[in-house]
Amino acid sequence: MMLLVVGTDRVDAGKTTFSAGLLDRTGAVGYKPRAGNDFWFDHDDCRRALADGRLYGKDAARLSAADGRGRPPERLNPVHRLWRPAPGGGSGLLGRTDREFVVDRIGRSADDPLFVRNTTAELPDAVADALPLADAIPVETVDELNALAEREYVPAFERLADEIETTEIAVVESYSDIARPLTSLDPASIDAVAAVEPGRVRIYAGDRYCRACEITSSSPSDGTLEKRVPDVLEYLDPLERVRLPPLDSDARDDPARIARAYEHAYDELLDAVGRVSV
Repeated sequence: MMLLVVGTDRVDAGKTTFSAGLLDRTGAVGYKPRAGNDFWFDHDDCRRALADGRLYGKDAARLSAADGRGRPPERLNPVHRLWRPAPGGGSGLLGRTDREFVVDRIGRSADDPLFVRNTTAELPDAVADALPLADAIPVETVDELNALAEREYVPAFERLADEIETTEIAVVESYSDIARPLTSLDPASIDAVAAVEPGRVRIYAGDRYCRACEITSSSPSDGTLEKRVPDVLEYLDPLERVRLPPLDSDARDDPARIARAYEHAYDELLDAVGRVSV
């Protein structure tokens, strides 16, 4: 059984909190195929990982802790991107006017990752000092990044998809408001989808959601063409809409408490598994 958790907002939709409680409820294996954080806005999280010479984010760390299998965050998350603000504006390597990507980590090993460095962005001293970037692959154009994606990123995603599809119960969390975080997954393997936003979750059958993804127009993002959750949901009516109560920080840090607070939402999501579309 595979459950996909997506968000309707680019920031702070509540995906990771919902996913952590779902892992506790189901005993599933958690995955976060793509993730990123910002050296300025997520500075504490960045420094925590950099202190160990690593690059990962708090979402993957929370999911790793929630599923209780002792896996390092990298095992859940084969690609992590570090951003930094671009206060002066400009298009940047990836067409962003507000921020620029600095370094990508590719690979699921905490000990021997592959790094990709954007040579058009200034590298923060703390990043340069902490990460082994002497052998990082340099990129300075979108064409170079797209070619590298075919050679390194796509195979990493395909290996992860193979593992997920053979996992008995998997919870896969997307990033930002991207509709499908791992396009190499067989759409038929996605059983149900939870679209999370502040205050509620909408639940969809996996097959109908994936068909809606196919007919939704793409928009440029991160050097590739990706589809966003709000655009996909325009083609769908949810099976259920469930209100989510606000949780304080102590509750959000406790997957068991999340599972109790969101019990009705998880019941509805699990009931959606195996429903046949008409």
